[in-house]
Amino acid sequence: MNKWNLAVLPWVWVAVMNVSHAADSGPDIKLAESAASPLKALTEGKLLLQLRPRYAYVTQSDKADAAEGTTMRTLLGWQTRPWLGLSATVEMLNVGHLGAEHYASAGTPPSKYPLIRDPDNTDANRLYLEFTGVPKNTLRWGRQELLLDNERMVGVKNFSQTAQLFDAVTLRNQFFSSTEIFLGRFWRTRTTSATELPSDTSLLNVRYSFTTRSSLAGYGYFQHQPDTGQTTAFGDNSNRIAGLRLDGLQPIWDKLGALYTAEYAHQRHYMMGDDRINADYSRLGTGMEWSRFYLRWDRERLASNNGVYAFQTPIGSTHTFQGWADLFTTTPKEGIIDEFATLGLTVKSVSLYVERHRFQSDTKGINFGRELDVRVSYAATQSLSARLEVANYTAGSPAAGKPDTRKTWLTVLYNY
Repeated sequence: MNKWNLAVLPWVWVAVMNVSHAADSGPDIKLAESAASPLKALTEGKLLLQLRPRYAYVTQSDKADAAEGTTMRTLLGWQTRPWLGLSATVEMLNVGHLGAEHYASAGTPPSKYPLIRDPDNTDANRLYLEFTGVPKNTLRWGRQELLLDNERMVGVKNFSQTAQLFDAVTLRNQFFSSTEIFLGRFWRTRTTSATELPSDTSLLNVRYSFTTRSSLAGYGYFQHQPDTGQTTAFGDNSNRIAGLRLDGLQPIWDKLGALYTAEYAHQRHYMMGDDRINADYSRLGTGMEWSRFYLRWDRERLASNNGVYAFQTPIGSTHTFQGWADLFTTTPKEGIIDEFATLGLTVKSVSLYVERHRFQSDTKGINFGRELDVRVSYAATQSLSARLEVANYTAGSPAAGKPDTRKTWLTVLYNY
């Protein structure tokens, strides 16, 4: 039985069970309530099940053929109820493909097909112990998601069928009113290519929320990891990032509000990292929101150190930024300035999201091209949704070395 068959079996079960489950709008098990015994903590836990089939179609001007493939992600696990503040989450991952692989995948030799970054994979996904026995503190140990702020610096890259996860110990503290302090240390990263990278990285993030939609965060991330998975041509990419982020919404009248974002960070070499690692990051953005519609403009700069090194975000959710075509997951050494407009609109169960990007280098005046990204989502029930996404990148100067690229995805998502 191949990996696709293993992945699709729960989907058949869901097809039978979905109607009755969707009709039951009752609350989930209240896992925060302590169980009477370790056995009840186990038996009264919660089933974790997510199914995500996806069809992808990719064309590139430098490839002879178009790539297309259908993949299936299955997450299956169990979360116990707490007992004396201690609980466990165990979740397995399976990613498999249906039919022939008419695409290149991560780690394969050069191909006539463009890349689709979703290799077959069976692996432990989330696998951690959690302790909440001390009020306003959450301690986790094991393989887990790390999502900080908008995931630009630290995130899970969940668009990929195999998400980025971390073997880590983390503490979230909310002792002070409206303030969350996050401390973390991870020793291994499970990448979206289904590989593992050893690390010795410490994380600090302090966020103060002065309204429900507005916050100020300060952070410091210290990554002792020579191989970060990014192609900088440096032997040791160990780095430290320190920054401040202001983000929120200022109410103006009724359902009308002003959106704003301001962020600055600096990246330097760390431990034995190459001493040429020295670059800035900045983002400024503003916009308007009215009810379920918003429109905004942003300018993001990943600066260059005189064309030698540019600001990198090796553990951030790169797909969410600088265009969905994923052509800038490693920042070019000339740096990049991304000016983009964003539109979002939701009407009943249908959502529309549009981004328009213009890319240029931070040094040397290189035109890195333009990109239009569009997503239409439909929520059929609380558990079942679908989305159609298109990324259309138009190349700029030949010096950029990027081909015209179009990517289309059709995804169905089911959460039990």
